[in-house]
Amino acid sequence: MEFKVTLNHVIEKHPHVQKDLYRRETIKKVVEDKQALVSANGSLVTWTLPDSTGRSPQDTLIVHRPETDDNIDWDSPNNLGLDPTTFEMLWKDALKVLENKKQIYITHRVIGADSAYALPVQTVSDNSLTALFTLNMFRPIPEDIGKSIFADKGFTLLVLPNDKINIAPYRGRLRKLPNGETSCMAIVMDFANRVGLVYGSAYGGSVKKLMFTVMNYYLPLENILPIHCSANLNKKGELSLFLGLSGTGKTTLSADPKRALLGDDEHGWDENGIANFEFGCYAKLINLDPSKEPEIYNAVFHDDDYLNHGVIIENTMMYPDGTFDLFDDRLTQNSRASYPLNFLSNTEPSSTGPHPKTIVFLTADANGVLPPVSLLNPEQAMLWFLMGYTSKLAGTETTVIDPVSTFSRFFGQPFMPCLPHFYSNLLGEKMTRYKTNVYLINTGWSGGPFGVGKRIDINLTRAMVDAALDGMLIDVETYKDEYFHLNIPVVCPGVPVEILNPRNTWPNKEAYNQRASALAAEFSRHFDKAYGNKNIDETVRSQCPGK
Repeated sequence: MEFKVTLNHVIEKHPHVQKDLYRRETIKKVVEDKQALVSANGSLVTWTLPDSTGRSPQDTLIVHRPETDDNIDWDSPNNLGLDPTTFEMLWKDALKVLENKKQIYITHRVIGADSAYALPVQTVSDNSLTALFTLNMFRPIPEDIGKSIFADKGFTLLVLPNDKINIAPYRGRLRKLPNGETSCMAIVMDFANRVGLVYGSAYGGSVKKLMFTVMNYYLPLENILPIHCSANLNKKGELSLFLGLSGTGKTTLSADPKRALLGDDEHGWDENGIANFEFGCYAKLINLDPSKEPEIYNAVFHDDDYLNHGVIIENTMMYPDGTFDLFDDRLTQNSRASYPLNFLSNTEPSSTGPHPKTIVFLTADANGVLPPVSLLNPEQAMLWFLMGYTSKLAGTETTVIDPVSTFSRFFGQPFMPCLPHFYSNLLGEKMTRYKTNVYLINTGWSGGPFGVGKRIDINLTRAMVDAALDGMLIDVETYKDEYFHLNIPVVCPGVPVEILNPRNTWPNKEAYNQRASALAAEFSRHFDKAYGNKNIDETVRSQCPGK
């Protein structure tokens, strides 16, 4: 492809190219290049400009190409198109910047632990810290990469994290900022030419999530379902998936000392089973409590020689003595750490497993009207997968904080570029073919909305999760919830019967009816807006609350 040829030409002419250095060598380069400081425990610490403390969704763009446009849901607010001419301008400008760098670092890795669809990725950057990030997060190339459907269709990623775009030629082409200026940052995917560009964003998540989005585009076209989830295995070899947005308890509930972790964020489901995309984890650090999350804490903050450590800590408060304050959020609420998965104590080394026996959708309903546990048939599972619902707390008054509904398709909307039925149909097909049981578990409120009711006790939630994972709800008698079309179990081991139906927990039954009806109507409005003109099967549409 033209883009890769021109990049290779720059690389071939450059006098100082560091290609596929060992991890220890890369760590040494990071420190020599002053890309990070060494902390007291041996981890590497870096700080970015304020515009790079998180992803920049409005600067994350997909290049319009006739070969790929018909697969993309351009109605989704996160799928922002970029004119091909503008991308070609950006690419040429980026190559000019790269030509003048003192060093170029190149890594060759793959995305995906299943060799049948591992995607080769060449990352090119002037930044040694970017190279180390790819060593932490992307996987080594397997010996049998030749059998991958992508063996000869790899992806090239060019990363210039600390250079800003010269905005003069891009006025009217890139995003206009509130102050009237043009954005000097772009994170761009060209699916047709199989290249990506991170220009001006030093946030590690820009690299990680760009490649996650790339996989989420390519895989459905190959009948493989990409899933934004954590995955673990019990001692019998039975696999479970956990899907849920921030605040639903996904990290807490999927971390189980009795179950080996495949991965905490990104997986694919093909005819072989489940496989993690990644080699590492990219964990939030703000308010990380070692007593509650000892695995993550020890992975990040264990003591080791810095050349062995290589954990990258971003935008965290560090004192002059090299120690940290994880509860100081003055820099950002989104401080992060990148570390290899094997820094955790209980993982599945292959990062692969069988077809899932159980899938758990997690939601935290602050309205207090969703059942604490529900059994989903394939059509219901497809619907709740489409909706990706939870509620968050916002809008403070003196005594009331009203819940705000959040809908994030497939529990990862910003990273799911294809038309929605590509994903939902695959879930229904695989769930049916492999006899996977799907449950919706509400970790939110009971007895009333936030401010009136109480959050469901974590021990009761764990009992529901355990019952689901252990197959104790498969044949239990259920009855239908009239507002949300959910199948509520009559009994659940370890859980009082009276809380299984949320209406029973409300002192004022009419208030429950009003609140449930209002939330169901909100579901219906969102469905019509997001999917009203999409190719969603009628049997799935009929499962939407409010329909």
